Amino acid sequence: MATDLEQPYVYRRRTLVEPDWTRLPGYRDVTAAQWEDVQWQRVNCVKNVKQLRELMGDLLTESFYEDLERDQAERATMSMLIPPQMMNTMVPATDDGMPAAGHDFTEAFLADPVRRYMIPVFSDRRSDWPSHPFATRDSLHEHDMWAVEGLTHRYPTKVLAEMLPTCPQYCGHCTRMDLVGNSTPQVAKLKLAGKPVDRYAAMLDYLQRTPGVRDVVVSGGDVANMPWKNLEGFLDKLLEVDTIRDIRLATKALMGLPQHWLQPDVVEGVARVSAKARSRGVSVAIHTHVNNVQSVTPLVAKAAVAMLDAGLRNVRNQGVLMRGVNDTPEQLLDLCFALQDEAMITPYYFYMCDMIPFSEHWRLSLREAQELQHAIMGYLPGFATPRIVCDVPFVGKRWVHQVESYDRDKGMSFWRKHYRTSIEAGDEQALSREYVYYDPIYTLSQLGQDWWRKNTDMDALHAAAFEEAGASRHASVRIHA
Repeated sequence: MATDLEQPYVYRRRTLVEPDWTRLPGYRDVTAAQWEDVQWQRVNCVKNVKQLRELMGDLLTESFYEDLERDQAERATMSMLIPPQMMNTMVPATDDGMPAAGHDFTEAFLADPVRRYMIPVFSDRRSDWPSHPFATRDSLHEHDMWAVEGLTHRYPTKVLAEMLPTCPQYCGHCTRMDLVGNSTPQVAKLKLAGKPVDRYAAMLDYLQRTPGVRDVVVSGGDVANMPWKNLEGFLDKLLEVDTIRDIRLATKALMGLPQHWLQPDVVEGVARVSAKARSRGVSVAIHTHVNNVQSVTPLVAKAAVAMLDAGLRNVRNQGVLMRGVNDTPEQLLDLCFALQDEAMITPYYFYMCDMIPFSEHWRLSLREAQELQHAIMGYLPGFATPRIVCDVPFVGKRWVHQVESYDRDKGMSFWRKHYRTSIEAGDEQALSREYVYYDPIYTLSQLGQDWWRKNTDMDALHAAAFEEAGASRHASVRIHA
């Protein structure tokens, strides 16, 4: 019988559990009412090493804090900001209790997938190739494609509205690390120059004047950091633009701070926006960002269902593929089934991690991504089987199997496209040129690694990765041996 067949992955429905936050010394006296209060969550975010020490007590060794402090000083492109909700999903307690304090717990903490991308330490990073030679702080050239400040017109019918430069949580791998969050010793962040009300008005004016755009991703940063009345005001005006048919609200906070999306005023506001959108035939959805099954808890599911009940068309997940976080078929399938079965969140995309500085330890090669896509096919419903995509500079999202050609020795994949970005109006070769994406060098054969060492001026390219805002950025062009 089919049920007797041995399969590479065995599906088991798992009951979601909110980890017991009182297991952590700093949360020992926190009540359920406090935990579910969004203001308490925001006030008690971990913002620095001192606050992490106060939370964890003697669970972590001194060597861990030294490792973290060095990373903050020498490698981090994002400052620390972790809500209690996310801290609580790291090293969740098992039936046997947590590992012992000190060395045992530190080992478990270091191995934890949520910790690996939210609280990176220096020893996580590659020492041979900490950054790819072509890493840049705006790796997707989004700012080069601003139609007006904060509005990226990259695809023919779609735009990205960067509403604000802050989030309730800061991920170490953030692709918008040049704009989002506080400056770090490594990165002086760009600043939005215009007043919010003026920027929003300019965005809406551009959309009124550009009828070819039908789809707006309202993002940042994270829209959960906008006062709801301000976000609703913008959405109301966006719904007045006749050509807009799809609106997507981008918020990792549905997972990182679900308490925000459970506030009565937010739920009621989403219902008003959803009703207005339906009356105009417009689809409104939330796109969130969950990378590991540990992050899917009952509160996350409750928030997602509340959004759907309020009338949103869908809640979808856009994760990022990262080594040590979700780089096995089991990790991806466990996450997707938890999202689909328990939280009513549709698995949608997994992006390959972008080529920002100091991200090499997270990034996978195209070959590995293709193997993962192959391994997860056939288990989930087709509509809930995520596509693993490579976001190729100057091209956009491409399914990993759409590659035109692939030099595995040098880790260079070549891609084509069939539309122009907003900065290519006069570029006659835009639709015939091959664009290149680079694998992490340490994943290459010895032959490939030797080639890069021979052909790379590391000092010059590393310095260019942190060029000043406004300077020309590296173009992705084909390199010949």
